[in-house]
Amino acid sequence: MRTPRSALLTLAAAGLLMTACGAPDSGGAASEPAASDVRLPSKPVTLNIIDVAGNLQLTQQIFENYRKAHPGLVSRITYTKATAPELAGKVKAQQDAGRLDIDLVLTGTDGLSAGLEQNLWVDLAGKYAAKLPDLRSQYLEPASKMQDLAQGRGVVVTYYPSGPLLEYDPKRVPDPPKTAEALLAWAKAHPKKLEYARPSNSGPGRTWLMGLPYILKDSDPKDPANGWPKTWAYLKDLDRYIEYYPTGTTQTMKELGEGTRDIILSTTGWDINPRVLGQVPKDVKIQPLEGFTWVTDAHYMVVPKGVSGGKLAVLLDLVKFALRPEQQAVTYDKGYFYPGPAVKGVTLAMAPPESQKAIKEYGRPEYDSLIAANPKAPPLDAKALVAAFDRWDREVGGQKVKQS
Repeated sequence: MRTPRSALLTLAAAGLLMTACGAPDSGGAASEPAASDVRLPSKPVTLNIIDVAGNLQLTQQIFENYRKAHPGLVSRITYTKATAPELAGKVKAQQDAGRLDIDLVLTGTDGLSAGLEQNLWVDLAGKYAAKLPDLRSQYLEPASKMQDLAQGRGVVVTYYPSGPLLEYDPKRVPDPPKTAEALLAWAKAHPKKLEYARPSNSGPGRTWLMGLPYILKDSDPKDPANGWPKTWAYLKDLDRYIEYYPTGTTQTMKELGEGTRDIILSTTGWDINPRVLGQVPKDVKIQPLEGFTWVTDAHYMVVPKGVSGGKLAVLLDLVKFALRPEQQAVTYDKGYFYPGPAVKGVTLAMAPPESQKAIKEYGRPEYDSLIAANPKAPPLDAKALVAAFDRWDREVGGQKVKQS
């Protein structure tokens, strides 16, 4: 399976905290090439790609497709993985030393935000917009909103609506709760049978935290400090019937599969991919709560300042290539970030045969209608999300978090 999302999101919280606290600006130690210097090189280059979001599972084949299609531009590609909170420090240290060996970063909103705070990223969609397609016209509308979070200094490569969703075993829960009130009543009647992971460490936990204000029609879903009175009260009530909070989503999947829990909080990717991999029984089901809004998520391609004009020309061409519909179809993968494609007009029929097989066997026919019929909202910004994590830890479940 991919790098555990629980681990990545633990690190995401730390990276976001650095952003929210206001990390020092890089002071422009590394620069961007003049537009006139961004020309394709006469000899092929090596590209060094670092992934802090588990995105290579979705996109590595795209990058290899580009290398094979353009041997005169790229001789080889190296891939490394790192954690989100170490990314900004690693990049800045290399920039300050004048020894940048990272050419392209694959990141979620955590690493993106930390780099924005320190002014580390090249203005891909601003200064060099002429070398990219018109992103707004290409993207699905929710992906376009996620692109706005990048402030031009990154390009969305994959997108998914995420959740929140209930995932349950129909043998033990023949009539699942369909409203927030019914879920609370069910949890009271079935203590210790509902579970979600600590939000700062879990994609489904984080999505549940951000999605609940929409379900409860709280006063301001974007303001956890002042706009979530119903949400915080509900989470505290629900906490009385939850045994403990794992530090990551994988444990919730394990306990659902074992029968220790009957209902867990999930997302589209966490529903499909663990069933493809046999970690959760195939026959578990999902249930959205009445009035829910999809809280969206995305991965970005960003380029650190300090790359040469020749390499930047290749990277911009690679970004353009990665957004082609036939390449975007690769990101269906095995449901990890379902659907995955960020641009319009990409269907499952265009995906590789193994992806089509996995999604057809383990996907949900109802997802297409649920995605089309329900509103979508981007996640909280970094500062608000850190505040929400902190308050949840202090006031809701921090004392019941259990290392898994």
